[in-house]
Amino acid sequence: MELSAVLVAQLVPYILVFARLGSVMIFMPGFGDTAIPMRMRLMMALVISVALTPASGVPAVDLAQPMLLVPLLAIEVTVGLWIGLTARILFSALDFAGAQVAYVAGLSNALAPQTGQFQGATMISGVLTLAATAMIFATDLHHLILRALLLSYEVFPTGRLMPGDLAQQTVRAASASFSIGLSIAAPFYVMGLVLNAGLGLTARMMPQLPVFFVATPVLIVSGLFVLVLAAPAMLSGWAEVFAGWLGRLSF
Repeated sequence: MELSAVLVAQLVPYILVFARLGSVMIFMPGFGDTAIPMRMRLMMALVISVALTPASGVPAVDLAQPMLLVPLLAIEVTVGLWIGLTARILFSALDFAGAQVAYVAGLSNALAPQTGQFQGATMISGVLTLAATAMIFATDLHHLILRALLLSYEVFPTGRLMPGDLAQQTVRAASASFSIGLSIAAPFYVMGLVLNAGLGLTARMMPQLPVFFVATPVLIVSGLFVLVLAAPAMLSGWAEVFAGWLGRLSF
C-alpha cells in the first residue's frame, strides 16, 4: 500500500469524529450557543475532535472503496445531531419555566404597555438560560459533556444507527423537558394561587378597589422576589437531570 493511502486511512477516523462532534456542537448548550461566533465554534469542534479521536476507538478505514465513507459520514452526522438536539430539548425546559414564571408574575400581561404579551416571557427565559449557560462552565459540567461525547461511541458505535431508539429517546426527552419545566416552576404556581386568591377575597370585600391596578405590581414584585430565592434550586434541579442524561445518554 502506498504511503499516501496509509496516511489518508489514518486521517479518516478524525474526519468521522469531526462529523459527529461538529454536529453536536451546533446545538449543545454552552458550546453551541448563538452568542458564540460560528468560526469559534468550528475551531472548538476541530480541536475537540483532534483531542478525543485517539480515545474514541474509531478504527482506520480502508478507502479501497471510497463510496463506503458516505454512509458512515451520514450516520455520524445523524448521531451527532440527535445528541445535540436532545440536549437542546432538555435545555428548553428553562425557556418553558421562564415563560410560566412570566405568566404567573404578570410580566406577560397583554395590557401591560412596558412588557407586552411576549417580552416578559422572553426576558425571564433569557435570564434563566444565560444563568444555566454560565453554570455549565462554572460547575465543570462541560467536562461531563466531553465525557458524554466519548460515551456516545460506546452507546452508538461508528457505522451503527438505530432510528427507532433515537425517535423513542427524543419523545422521552420532550416529556422529561416538560416535566422539568413544570417542576422548577412549581413555586410560582403556589405563589400565584395564594396571591390571586387573596386579591379575589380583597375584591369581594372592597368592590370599589381597582384590583387590576393593585394586583399587577404585587404580582410582579412577588414574582421577582420568589425568582431570586428559587433560582438556585431551579438551576440545580435542571442541572441534575441534564447531568444524569449526559452520564448515560438515555432516559
